Amino acid sequence: MFSIQLADLAQQLGAQLYGDGNITITGLAPMHLAKKGQITFLSDNRYLTQLANCTATAIILKKKDLPSSKIAALVVKDPYLAYARLAKILDTTPKPAQNIHPTAVVAENVKLGKNVAIGAHSVIESGAILEDYVIIGACCFIGKNVRIGQSTHLWANISLYHDVTIGKQCLIQSGTVIGSDGFGYANEQGNWVKIPQLGTVIIGNNVEIGACTTIDRGALDNTIIGNGVIIDNQCQIAHNVIIGDHTAIAGGVIMGGSLKIGKYCMIGGASVINGHIEICDKVNITGMGMVMRQINEPGTYSSGIPLQPNKVWRKTAALVMNINEITKRLKLLERKVFSKGN
Repeated sequence: MFSIQLADLAQQLGAQLYGDGNITITGLAPMHLAKKGQITFLSDNRYLTQLANCTATAIILKKKDLPSSKIAALVVKDPYLAYARLAKILDTTPKPAQNIHPTAVVAENVKLGKNVAIGAHSVIESGAILEDYVIIGACCFIGKNVRIGQSTHLWANISLYHDVTIGKQCLIQSGTVIGSDGFGYANEQGNWVKIPQLGTVIIGNNVEIGACTTIDRGALDNTIIGNGVIIDNQCQIAHNVIIGDHTAIAGGVIMGGSLKIGKYCMIGGASVINGHIEICDKVNITGMGMVMRQINEPGTYSSGIPLQPNKVWRKTAALVMNINEITKRLKLLERKVFSKGN
């Protein structure tokens, strides 16, 4: 069982210790479930009332909340950030693979760096380059001339098509497909003629991609994902999309082709973004946003209708369906009012 002294945790987190530093911490849990030996955290004052009944051995909190605590504490400026770093320290997630499994199929001219691990039944095709400390999980397909940067980890059942480039220290979850064909077709008298997708996908450093996400290769230019981007599960990123550094994309987002998103943006879950438009830096799109036109100013944008009781929603929908008629009547009334005033 993993264990660490509280004083050591304080040092690693850059926290101010209040209480016995020799206390042993064996786990991390939310405040209402934490037990003896575990550490918890308080980042939201809505949960301050739970502190009186908390049975954890220690807690991470802000200095202003310290008087409410009866247990050992680590005081920091941002408890949630400290929690994230603590979770890394206590993380016991196994690696996707260890060593090179005998059932892995690795082409003769593949270049493998130091301490590369490849899981069972994975296929690494010719010309691929796996830099130092790369880990490939079970049943992955790594196509021709793919390059994977140092310390990048792939979980099981991931497909990287030919010529894809993945940067350093990336993490890709199971079921993701990178470099599949973009949706490119020409119409010839009702028949669809496929356009071969001749570009590729280039992914920067420190990128994390969730499970079952698809990133299409470019048609002629490349699809590009910047450094530090985080992408949730089940997202669709079409061909020639460019995503700027440190942008965050929640689950179920759909992006049309040739879209350009700036740096430090946040895209809420289930949003749909039109292709061939540009979104500037530092834009926040709330969940279920429908983005049809480009955004030139930083800020928060919304379009999804919040949930309502069905009877209320039906009235709202009826009003929306009649908005043109209502607008015409309003303009007619305005003309009558203004004509009388003159």
